[in-house]
Amino acid sequence: MGNFGCGDGGWTLAMKIDGKKKTFYFDAGFWSDKNAYNLAGGKTGFDTQETKLPTYWNTPFSKICLGMKIGQQIKFLVIKKQASSLHSLIADGKYRATSLGRNTWKTLIGSQASLQSNCNKEGFNAAGSSKGASKARIGILGNDQKDCTTCDSRIGFGTGGYDDDSNTCGNNGHSNGDNGNKKIKAIGYILVQ
Repeated sequence: MGNFGCGDGGWTLAMKIDGKKKTFYFDAGFWSDKNAYNLAGGKTGFDTQETKLPTYWNTPFSKICLGMKIGQQIKFLVIKKQASSLHSLIADGKYRATSLGRNTWKTLIGSQASLQSNCNKEGFNAAGSSKGASKARIGILGNDQKDCTTCDSRIGFGTGGYDDDSNTCGNNGHSNGDNGNKKIKAIGYILVQ
């Protein structure tokens, strides 16, 4: 794939996630295994067909392109990160920080995005420390408390938490989010280069 919003060079699709489905919720085995899901969905472009391709575990990269589609609008951001594969960053469940900042993560959603003001824990395997708190395989968390214990807002891919475990990709802004309470389910695209 050429430049569709993440810059020049060839991009390789790894996953597509439908935020309305639980296929790729935070605790799904697909994040830690090396099993493909719906290979045909890897050939259909930026649509709603969920997929996990072998590129998830066998493609080294220096950049990750993340996209979220809400309605007909797709917004992208790029994370500069070198790894032997997405599997190597995510499968072990260890938190690995990024430093994009909350405003950059919010661009995936657009003007409707809402996060609580505190915590701002971002990256891979981000999770609040209390049972049931928001979590994201890739994303950012917010909290109304001045810590990361009971996070109940998030923007991300492969998400979960007591605030809405049915929203697995998109934005949940809850309890004093900076743009009100939101439950925005997106189609997520994860590509590598």
